[in-house]
Amino acid sequence: MQDHVDFVVGQWSRAMPELDASSMKIFGRMLRLMKHLGKERAQAMAQFGFREGEFDVLATLRRAGEPYCLSPTQLYKSLLITSGAMTNRLSHLEQLGLIRRIADPDDKRSTLVRLTPHGQERIEQALIVHTQTQNALLSNLSDAQRTQLESLLRELLMKFPSEDLSDRSPSADNTNTA
Repeated sequence: MQDHVDFVVGQWSRAMPELDASSMKIFGRMLRLMKHLGKERAQAMAQFGFREGEFDVLATLRRAGEPYCLSPTQLYKSLLITSGAMTNRLSHLEQLGLIRRIADPDDKRSTLVRLTPHGQERIEQALIVHTQTQNALLSNLSDAQRTQLESLLRELLMKFPSEDLSDRSPSADNTNTA
């Protein structure tokens, strides 16, 4: 059984035999997988009318726990995007009535972002569809394979210092995984 990555690596081995293209077998597959997963995710989320990345904002607020409220800085750092991109997402979500920007009770100069009841309802519906989609995409893997893949991916992520949360409390970080 051969996939597109095998084809590409085969071309490289003929074009530049001295090149160690073995890492392309892994990273090429991860990149292609992310493109396929992105398309599947977009199709699943289309029914909710979210623009790119808005699901992530709402999901991050929802998993923060009651009162489903974070600062814009916490959100953009968590989602690894710029503050400008976050501002655009928040503006659109606010227009849709899914979030509200409120004054921070501890610092009146600051703003917090809070899910509205409608936003909470929409993200909870979307999360069900999102996890069903992900589970369907993993359905050809056994439980043992899923566990092994999860472990290997965690091992790769741990190469990046910002990913190691060993000495932080679970509520201290809101990094997106949804």
